[in-house]
Amino acid sequence: MPEPSAPVADQVLDCRGLACPLPVVKTAQAIKNLAVGQVLELLATDPGVEPDMRAWSSRTHNELLGISKQADVFHILIRRAS
Repeated sequence: MPEPSAPVADQVLDCRGLACPLPVVKTAQAIKNLAVGQVLELLATDPGVEPDMRAWSSRTHNELLGISKQADVFHILIRRAS
């Protein structure tokens, strides 16, 4: 269960089973469909997704709200920047 203060995702992108660079590529495409301020939740199983999304969000200035792992699935929340 998410914490009460955790942002609610406006869209969920399921990239489970996909290897790098596909989760980053699909995230870049999906975030463009959100309005500024909306939140995307990325689901991924590739362990490389954590450093990849940290680098991507830093480079694109989209806000990385958090990364958690439940079983073998990473849950990554990203807020769309301008």
